Amino acid sequence: MTEKVKRVVLAYSGGLDTSVILKWLQEHYGCEVVTFTADLGQGEELEPARKKAEMMGIKPEHIFMDDLREEFVRDFVFPMMRANALYEGQYLLGTSIARPLIAKRQIEIARQVGADAVAHGATGKGNDQIRFELGYYALAPDIKVIAPWREWDLNSRSKLIAYAESRQISVPKDKRGESPFSVDSNLLHTSSEGKILEDPWQEVPDYVYSRTVNPEDAPNTPEIITIDFERGEAIAINGEALTPAEVLTKLNDLGRKHGIGRLDLVENRYIGMKSRGMYETPGGTILIQAHRGIEQITLDGGAMHLKDELMPRYAELIYNGFWFSPEREMLQAAIDHSQARVSGTVRLKLYKGSVNVIGRKSPNTLYSEKVVTFEDDAGAYNQQDAAGFIKLNALRLRLLGERNAKSL
Repeated sequence: MTEKVKRVVLAYSGGLDTSVILKWLQEHYGCEVVTFTADLGQGEELEPARKKAEMMGIKPEHIFMDDLREEFVRDFVFPMMRANALYEGQYLLGTSIARPLIAKRQIEIARQVGADAVAHGATGKGNDQIRFELGYYALAPDIKVIAPWREWDLNSRSKLIAYAESRQISVPKDKRGESPFSVDSNLLHTSSEGKILEDPWQEVPDYVYSRTVNPEDAPNTPEIITIDFERGEAIAINGEALTPAEVLTKLNDLGRKHGIGRLDLVENRYIGMKSRGMYETPGGTILIQAHRGIEQITLDGGAMHLKDELMPRYAELIYNGFWFSPEREMLQAAIDHSQARVSGTVRLKLYKGSVNVIGRKSPNTLYSEKVVTFEDDAGAYNQQDAAGFIKLNALRLRLLGERNAKSL
């Protein structure tokens, strides 16, 4: 027997899958559906989603279309960038970091409209179901969660299309054939996976890339840019002050032009399987290099190394959906504390898929030419001090060596 649901908030894109989910919720649960469509900078026109929801009988006051781009970058992407977060050493977590914000807004809307359930369109094989639902339960422990892909028998594209046609849900022509791959986009990245990408031996076809030019076709002349940082956050590009979303948008444009930010990755999903994905993160790739550049001269060596030790754990928490966990918040507090003096300017060279730091300066610099110089340092550093330092560090090694020599 289906559990009684009065009203559900659905994460709704207006595409085939979520439109079928909308109708299925109405029929299977007999409940009122509230749609929520988030603008996270995916670059798509969102108004068709509103019109489609209205055509399917959703009340205008129950259709939520929210521009979350600034909140997304300010409160989710930038905190992650302050940590230099990379999952498995490479992935900039573009999909992972969007899910807690969507979950947060869904719960806010559920409270606003008096809904007793939330629903999403993630499948039972992927990470997103975990990320959404951990967010829901962290923010509303008693909420009812509906995941249609784990409940219904519409387990093929043909069944989905047949269901849609029988309910007069329009099916775009490009959805009638088997989709060559699936795509997820937001202001930070575009990810593609499935179908033609499932063989990890085969090179990603060039037509899969939508966000960057082929590095081979990028301009033959390098472009030099500067990024200004304040307390670990990018605040200006080439001297022009910008909001967080504007910073990422501008860097995306620069990265696209120069073919920066492509990644072909076989990753370990939290659910246990390996999957192959293609990621394009042009602006994020530039930003993380720049942030490391300003940290190089402003962050103490011990603090920097500790951050690098903490980062894989922090990245894994985000990837696995634990954004709202106390351990992520504890790590964030330590990371943010480290950024108090991470201010200054980084100069970068963008060229044919590469981004390189070529200069950095800061009023808070810890770099001292006087100490490090190969020339006369005028007494700033006594080289004789190194002998005692080395001998103290060598003490245990010498004792081990003496012991081992006796046993020969």
